[in-house]
Amino acid sequence: MLAYRHAFHAGNHADVLKHLVLLQVQQHLNLKDTPYRAIDTHAGAGGYALSSAAARKKAEHRQGIATLWPQRSGSKLPDAVAQYLQAVAVFNPDGALRHYPGSPELLQLGLRAQDQLRLFELHPTDHRLLNAQFGRGRGAQVMEADGFNGLKGQIPPPSRRALVLIDPSYEGHADYGLVHDTLADAVRRFAEGCYLVWYPRVHKPQSQRLPQRLKALAPKGWLHAQLNVQRADAQGFGLMGSGMFVVNPPHTLHESLAQALPWLTQALAQHEGANHVLEHHRV
Repeated sequence: MLAYRHAFHAGNHADVLKHLVLLQVQQHLNLKDTPYRAIDTHAGAGGYALSSAAARKKAEHRQGIATLWPQRSGSKLPDAVAQYLQAVAVFNPDGALRHYPGSPELLQLGLRAQDQLRLFELHPTDHRLLNAQFGRGRGAQVMEADGFNGLKGQIPPPSRRALVLIDPSYEGHADYGLVHDTLADAVRRFAEGCYLVWYPRVHKPQSQRLPQRLKALAPKGWLHAQLNVQRADAQGFGLMGSGMFVVNPPHTLHESLAQALPWLTQALAQHEGANHVLEHHRV
């Protein structure tokens, strides 16, 4: 939806889960010299000033990255959490948490000279910001286009290696169906790709059903992680948590998340019923 801007939610608990998983997958891809194409179907503005009016409006980062930030130098952090916080620290070199990197900035941080970056964003303001930062980058393309449709022209890449992040706003009911159909088409076109789907945990039937629907699209293996740390409001609305569904996950991802998710659940819990889910299927 063109009204949606991620700046209002930057650095919240859902971003923590999404970006921690994203970094783990990218680090695994970097173990091989063969280049890959990183694709973000809903890239947003690329990165976010936490002092902006949008970020301050709900200050969702206070229950996300800001809660974890003081612990970044701890010696007992799970490896995946430590690596995530180290990546965020690159964008805050003086130690004060002022900037939250979006998926494009985090992906670019890990890309090598031989890799490619493809970013889609429809919101005109966010696209302008995104293009100013990434449009002239080596191996990068920024497109003011619908990422659901645009993905079709990006896979398979010549190297036959790709990391695809699909993370729309889900503000409209249509996004749940579009995510399913886009992933189904992508797996048909390029079964070997590594696909990451983020989704919100809200009181909508579509949200509850989505992980099960996605499992049927991943015959070669999948991983599903959820982090549920926030209560719904009095009317039953609100972001209770979020999930990441990964098609063709790295074999190391389950172990990394098995260590990280219990720690994150405790660190980010806003009520006693906070919990996490971790399940996977390997062929």
